[in-house]
Amino acid sequence: MRLPTKAIIPAAGLGTRFLPQTKAMPKEMLPIIDKPIIQYVVEELVEAGIKDIIIVGSSNKRAIEDHFDLPNEDLLSNLRAGGDKKKPYIDMVNDIAGIANFVYVRQKGPYGNAAPLLSAAHLIADEPFIYTWADDFITPEANATRQMIETYQQHNGGVFACTRAQNDEDYDRYGFAAGKNVDDSIMRMERIVEKPGKEAAPSELASVSQYLLPAELMRHIENGVKDHRGGEFTFQPFVQKMIDEGSPFYAKEIEDGKFYDTGNPLDYIKTMVDFGLKHEKYGDEFANYLKTRV
Repeated sequence: MRLPTKAIIPAAGLGTRFLPQTKAMPKEMLPIIDKPIIQYVVEELVEAGIKDIIIVGSSNKRAIEDHFDLPNEDLLSNLRAGGDKKKPYIDMVNDIAGIANFVYVRQKGPYGNAAPLLSAAHLIADEPFIYTWADDFITPEANATRQMIETYQQHNGGVFACTRAQNDEDYDRYGFAAGKNVDDSIMRMERIVEKPGKEAAPSELASVSQYLLPAELMRHIENGVKDHRGGEFTFQPFVQKMIDEGSPFYAKEIEDGKFYDTGNPLDYIKTMVDFGLKHEKYGDEFANYLKTRV
């Protein structure tokens, strides 16, 4: 069994919900305290054993490339001038560049979540891979990537990371897994129902944030785009085709984790509050401040 060592992160979106902030800065670079969102995503991937990070972006995403590159000499000179107290920052910015192997690809093709996969297909060959968003994630300490890989090792199939719906609105925002339970946290999927509404939802397991996908899916996408005639070009119908043909896919409820959708401004604020409260340096003082405001 080949374990995934590559991850694809789509990052071509314009982040219009965060304008004017995202006019010049990618939404993936919005900070959560002192790290951009995408760094949390990359660190989780690396911790789970991913070596190569393929970022599928567009012309306005240069800041992502710069962030994961070596620091410029102006920054290093400034930090060196600060003496020993600034040395940890030198190590920090150098370590970011060496955290993984980064490949940057310009997105091409029709609109939809299958387009980044199509753009990166030539880099995947015949191994399974991780597909994960860069503006939402499950709490890093849960390491959803590792839990998906463990599920793949146990059952030898594709894996969708899932969380249980928290409110009625979730049923109109996410796809929901249908199938037969393997155990308390894993379901063998028969289908994914997109945005079904609460009454029509086949389960409480919402597909969010991350996927472990077989390389064979890329062949289906490459063939499928030839017949695409408009509308969103999504990868879920190709997964359904593989399921119908007998390929195993599993919905894995990520344990001990909370899902954050930082692509939504209100949820981004909530994420900042949660991360601020548990921050090692600022958490206690921040909590005391909130008590004076609420």
